[in-house]
Amino acid sequence: MSYNNYNHRPIGPYDDSNINLVQGRPQPPYQTYYETPQDQGSIRRYNALDPRGWSRKKLLWTVVGAVIVLIIIIVIAAVVSKKNKYPNYDKLAYQPAEVYKGASFFDSFDYFTGYDPTQGFVHYVDQTGSVAENLTFAGASSAILRVDTTDPNASTGRHSARISSKKQYDNGLFIFDVIHSPYGCGTWPALWLVDQANWPQNGEIDVAESVNQANTGNQMTLHTSDGCTMNVKRKETGKVLSNNCLNSTDHNAGCGVEGPPATFGEALNVNGGGVFAMELRSAGIRTWFFPRKDIPANIDLTQTSNTSVMAIPDPSTWPEPLADFPNTDCDITSHFRNLSIVANIDLCGTWAGNQDVYTTQYGCPGTCQQQVTSNNTAFETAYWEFGGIYTWIANGGV
Repeated sequence: MSYNNYNHRPIGPYDDSNINLVQGRPQPPYQTYYETPQDQGSIRRYNALDPRGWSRKKLLWTVVGAVIVLIIIIVIAAVVSKKNKYPNYDKLAYQPAEVYKGASFFDSFDYFTGYDPTQGFVHYVDQTGSVAENLTFAGASSAILRVDTTDPNASTGRHSARISSKKQYDNGLFIFDVIHSPYGCGTWPALWLVDQANWPQNGEIDVAESVNQANTGNQMTLHTSDGCTMNVKRKETGKVLSNNCLNSTDHNAGCGVEGPPATFGEALNVNGGGVFAMELRSAGIRTWFFPRKDIPANIDLTQTSNTSVMAIPDPSTWPEPLADFPNTDCDITSHFRNLSIVANIDLCGTWAGNQDVYTTQYGCPGTCQQQVTSNNTAFETAYWEFGGIYTWIANGGV
């Protein structure tokens, strides 16, 4: 016999006649279900959990509820999966590339000339002027870039130097042997990589940067165009300052990570300096700092050329980096390219010269511009000293 739904009705008033007892326990209530009009005399009862006894409205809402629950489960799974996503920083086979070292150190760099584009109270001097004023000089053991300390009335901005490598990079491992880092009220030193002609489209990587007394530690920061954020799983020992790398966010603060005090300034210098290392690859960007006594054995600072290699650096054997910028929510290869190595010492500017920073945070005297104009001897500690810069390129991809 075939059956057609005819009607659904409640059992009616709940009384003893509607209770079936099994071992003294009442059974679940039932609904009355007539299979055909002719069968109204015979009642078929279904458990309340049996969908054959449900109304169409109840069936519809049940299906809708199931779909909603399924969507919630999928969304939660996706969020958890993304939260745990992390790139593969497998070992890369690095080959030596450029070595910037010795008396010819500055020959591989161009000099930026003129006033500072970040509103610094500084005048960057060309190569001829920098050599004549002793702002840049190099010998067999180190190269120095410094701020002028002779002019007692630098009314249009104190002289300094800013250099950028002639060679540009899309990826690689960069090792900076820093003997002395600049510090002092009014200073804004930085060691960074950038494509100055195509900023921020081609990105900026700040390897070492601080301001004024530089006693709060090194800041490692990315500055990019839209589409690069770091609110993801990261493996680093530094303190995260911001997760949005977009240059137009928070007055171009970028996505920064701060190291401990001994990673910049006087605290770094009294310990004999150390090594900053930065790895730029498709999986992400990572930055380390090693005090002089803790430099890994596979970092060779005696290297004088790309043929005099005693050891090959291997970041896969190094401890957790100070800063980790994975590619989870940032396409590294499209955001960072054609980058030159830049070293400079800016004065005042939008960061160091900001009153909340200059006066409130660091307790520097007067105004930043007054300090730079008149207090020439205050800049005797404002110099970079490099033992060398070593670059490595991965063999067979990044």
